[in-house]
Amino acid sequence: MDFLPHSSLVDGGAEWALFFFCALLIGMSKTGIQGIGALTVPLLAILFGAKSSTGILLPILCFADLIAIVYYRTDFRLKYILSLLPWCIAGLVLALVVDKGIPPAQFKRLMAFCIFLGLAVLIWSERKGKTADVTRQAWYAPLFGVLMGFATMIGNAAGPIMSVYLLSTKLPKYAFISTGAWFVMIVNLLKVPLQVFFWDNIDREVLLLDLTAIPFVAVGAWMGIQLVSVLPEKGFRKATIALTIVATSMLLY
Repeated sequence: MDFLPHSSLVDGGAEWALFFFCALLIGMSKTGIQGIGALTVPLLAILFGAKSSTGILLPILCFADLIAIVYYRTDFRLKYILSLLPWCIAGLVLALVVDKGIPPAQFKRLMAFCIFLGLAVLIWSERKGKTADVTRQAWYAPLFGVLMGFATMIGNAAGPIMSVYLLSTKLPKYAFISTGAWFVMIVNLLKVPLQVFFWDNIDREVLLLDLTAIPFVAVGAWMGIQLVSVLPEKGFRKATIALTIVATSMLLY
């Protein structure tokens, strides 16, 4: 179809449609419900291959992060970012060290187990009224920080882990979105040189492909803003938990 962009990385209308659909979901996730964006990780891995998809996805994520922090710029909570960031950097380094030693399928299942464990702890602690006690434990932020750094470096798949962590802090929905967007943008920018120089999966052709996704990211971001504006706090939490479970389940296959 002549009206479609041209790229050697995408073949045919169906692949373009899937790529643009993922861009739309990414925009929605950054300004709306984070779990939506996690659905794009396995879809893009199918389309481009696991490792190549991380390089294609990263610049799109950075653009979507920028939209989110501009729109929600006054609502973020710095203390949560500072408590996670050093440990997340450690997770990035760990991912680079062990990258070749862990089969992708085994890693995805391990990550899914960790997220489900985190969700189980979150749900249990909320029912018992002990969420604050759990989040104050010395191991809590380091554990989630390392997991997020490791997961985001291997497969841009830190979204479900971040969602569990932020849900446990009981932040209101706008602070939840803003804090997550600021943190993830910082981490994604740190990842860019690592993927360019160590994994060599971001080049001119990838950036040109990503440019075609920008309008869809922008539309998705607008849709996410509208969605959050009509969701009550409890509805926002329930939707985030439900989509986190769905996205994590997809890691098992």
